[in-house]
Amino acid sequence: MMNKNNNSKRQIIETEISMGPVHSAALEPYRVRLFVEDELVKDAEITVGVNHRGVERIMEGLPVEKANSLTEKICGICSNVHLWNSVLVAEKGLEIDVPERAEYIRLIMAELERIHSHLLYLAHGNEVLGHETFSMRLFYIRETVMGLLSMVGGNRVQYGCSVIGGVRPRCDLDEMKIQKILEGLDSIEKRVMEFADRFISDPIIMSRITGVGVLTKQDAIKLAASGPTLRATGVELDLRREMKQYDPFEFNVITQDDGDVKSNLLIRVLEIPESIKIIKQAIKDLPKGPLTNRNWEMIDTDIIKNYVEAPRGKLYHSYALEDGRIRGSVIRTPSMSNIGAMQHACIGTHITEAQLAIVQCDPCFTCTDRAIKIQYTPLSKGEK
Repeated sequence: MMNKNNNSKRQIIETEISMGPVHSAALEPYRVRLFVEDELVKDAEITVGVNHRGVERIMEGLPVEKANSLTEKICGICSNVHLWNSVLVAEKGLEIDVPERAEYIRLIMAELERIHSHLLYLAHGNEVLGHETFSMRLFYIRETVMGLLSMVGGNRVQYGCSVIGGVRPRCDLDEMKIQKILEGLDSIEKRVMEFADRFISDPIIMSRITGVGVLTKQDAIKLAASGPTLRATGVELDLRREMKQYDPFEFNVITQDDGDVKSNLLIRVLEIPESIKIIKQAIKDLPKGPLTNRNWEMIDTDIIKNYVEAPRGKLYHSYALEDGRIRGSVIRTPSMSNIGAMQHACIGTHITEAQLAIVQCDPCFTCTDRAIKIQYTPLSKGEK
C-alpha cells in the first residue's frame, strides 16, 4: 500500500499474504506467510505440523520388526527407503550379514522408487507451472514404474520388501520379472528424454523457471540442504557414494550450478537415466544365493544411527533395542532442512512465483511432520 502525507513522502506499508494450510497451489497441507512490498517477497515463514501423527512415539516399545513395517506408513512416495533404512539400523546393531542377492534386490527397489519419486515431482512441478498436458504425460510415464514396483513388492505403495536379514521371498526376481523390468526401464528412459527435449525447448516454460527461487551454494550449505536441492547449487554430494551397497556400481552424480527452479527440475530429469543405469548393472550381476539370513540373535543395543540417500536427500534413522523392542526412535527426513532452505529461496521472488520457489525442493510434509520442538526451562533452586 502507498499513502502520501503532507510532505508528499512515500510510505511503504508491509503487506502479509497467507496461504494454506489448504490452498489450491499446495500439494500437501502447510502454511506459508509471505511478507511483500510492491508484490515482491521480502520475508517468508513456512509452518508445518498439520500432518503430525506421532510415528516415533507409536514405535516406542514395539517389537523391532513390527516397528520397522510402521516406518513404511510415514510416506507413500518414499515408503521403501524408510523401511530399508530402519532395517539397516537393526542390522548394524545386531551385526547381521545380509546375503548379497538381497542387497542387490533392495538397491533395485530403492532406485525404482527414486525414479517414481522424481517423475511424481516433475508431474507436480508442471502442475504448479500450469502446464496440465506435461503433468498428465509424466503421470502416465510414472504408471510404468508403479507397475514394476507392484510386480516386485505386491503393492503400488508400501512394498514391504526389506526385512531384518534380507528381503521377503515374494520380492525375489525371476526371469519374467527381470525381463519386464528391463523393458519398462527402456520405455521410461525413452519417454523421459523425449519429455526433456520438449520441456527445455519451450521458451515460455524456461522463462517461468529460470532465475526463480535462487538458492546459492553458500546458503545451501549453511542451511543444510541435501539431495537434489543441494546438488542443484553445484555441490557434488550424493550419499550413495558413501554407502557400501553402491560400491559395485558406476553412476554419475548430477549437478547444476544455478540453484533455481530450472536447476532443480533438470537434476531430477537427468538423475532418472543414472538410476536406470544402476538397476541394469544390478540385474546383470545379480548374485545367486539365499534371500534372507535368519542366523542371528536378538540382543540389547545402544542407540544405532544410519543414513541413506533418499530421493529427496539425506535420510536419518536411529533407535536402540531393549528386549527386542524399539527405544528412542528418531527419524529425520531431508525435507526438514530443505523446506527451511526454500523459505530463504523464495525471498526476492514475485508473489506469483513464491509457491513455485517453495515446491522446487520437492517437499514431503508427511515425512517432515513428525518433529516436535521442546522448550527446556531449568528448574529453580529447590524445585523438584
